[in-house]
Amino acid sequence: MVIGEPAFLMSRSAFSSVMGPGVAMAQTSIISRLAAVGLIVQSVMPAAAQEEVLSAQHAPPVINDETIGILRQHQVGSIILPQGSAPFPAVVVLHGCNGVSQNTRAWARRLASWGYAALIIDSFSARGLAQVCDGSRALPGPERAKDVFAAVAYLRSRSDIDASRLAVLGYSHGGWTALNASTEKNTEQAGVPPFRAVVALYPFCPIRVAPPLASDIQIFIGDADDWAKASNCKTFVDKYPENAPHRPSLVIYPGARHSFDAKRPERVYFGHELAYDPKAAADAIERTRKFLDEHMHP
Repeated sequence: MVIGEPAFLMSRSAFSSVMGPGVAMAQTSIISRLAAVGLIVQSVMPAAAQEEVLSAQHAPPVINDETIGILRQHQVGSIILPQGSAPFPAVVVLHGCNGVSQNTRAWARRLASWGYAALIIDSFSARGLAQVCDGSRALPGPERAKDVFAAVAYLRSRSDIDASRLAVLGYSHGGWTALNASTEKNTEQAGVPPFRAVVALYPFCPIRVAPPLASDIQIFIGDADDWAKASNCKTFVDKYPENAPHRPSLVIYPGARHSFDAKRPERVYFGHELAYDPKAAADAIERTRKFLDEHMHP
């Protein structure tokens, strides 16, 4: 590759050896014309304008109360606000069994880019837990659901949040927690209105019970998940009649494994296979956005 030439063009000698001298000459002509166009643009654009463009490209960060968040010791959560005018609809984001991770923050940033305030709750640090992936059941989903309702109370106290438009999104252990926060019983006990929407990615679905639900639920899971079984989620959903209020919606992705939405290398974690599946992830992300938009902006 010749330095300074467009990356998609071969060197003249390499191109000639592959395509022949006639085509290589044509490529040389193209390169010359591109260079000429660049010189013309530079000569036409005033020096001040060129400096303004370069300045914009390398502008320093704006540092003020709007762009700086406060991190405190023993912090149990963080919130990302979207651009635009408050009050904002908000989504509580629930991490997996390994705690707040890159994937947790990726979902929060994604939600903010869609116009939602995203509140990440760290359910482990304050409890002195590093993870609950080892099957210890130190913090089961029904117990952790109390964190969700505490998060909702906090969101309702903020003037920049629309308390009538709140949702929950969780994955893995967080998805299990989200399902527990969506039941009529737990919602009534917490004394809060139902969530507008609940999204659960590869959750641990119950198979023996089908409690009355207070919110619409969207579940995503892969049929090759060896940790959270897709068959369990299908059994759970099938327990609800077709005309049941808030019957969960289930999408099963062929070949997808646990953590299919997390952009990390394929790995084995606590004896389970985790793998990123770009096709399944893209579909789940698009469906999540549509699901939230339909329920949060009726």
